[in-house]
Amino acid sequence: MTKKIKLKVSSRLLKKRNRRNSTTQKKQCRFCNITDNSVVLDYKNTNLLYHFLTERGKILPSRISGNCAFHQRQMSTQVKLARTIALLPYSSVRY
Repeated sequence: MTKKIKLKVSSRLLKKRNRRNSTTQKKQCRFCNITDNSVVLDYKNTNLLYHFLTERGKILPSRISGNCAFHQRQMSTQVKLARTIALLPYSSVRY
């Protein structure tokens, strides 16, 4: 009678297996889905632009924010404009 050895499966492999089997929806660009142009990317709209910055003041990448390439480029130029006018910080001031 042989004894069966049960191997440990790492959490990394379990996550990989779950990702492969899951049917998660792809992130949708919040600007492409708008039917009426109520939300416009503008450097003066700092409340909207703050959502695309980290707590350190860096611009979030599109894979995290979910923006399409076109709107990600527009958003980054508007953030950079707002930074030069001093509406948004270049970095956090907390140490």
